[in-house]
Amino acid sequence: MAKMRKKSDLPSKICAVCGLPFSWRKKWQRDWENVKHCSDRCRSAKTPGGFAA
Repeated sequence: MAKMRKKSDLPSKICAVCGLPFSWRKKWQRDWENVKHCSDRCRSAKTPGGFAA
C-alpha cells in the first residue's frame, strides 16, 4: 500500500489563466510537466481573465 502524503507536501503550480495555485493530482501523474491550467473552465478560456466571474 502506498504511503499517504499531506496535501502541503505535494507539488503545486500557478494556473496560466486565473493565476490561482493548484496542487498535483494523481490523474496528472504522467503529464505533470505539461499541466498549465487548474480546471477545464480555465483550459477552455485560454487567455488571462478570459471568462466572466
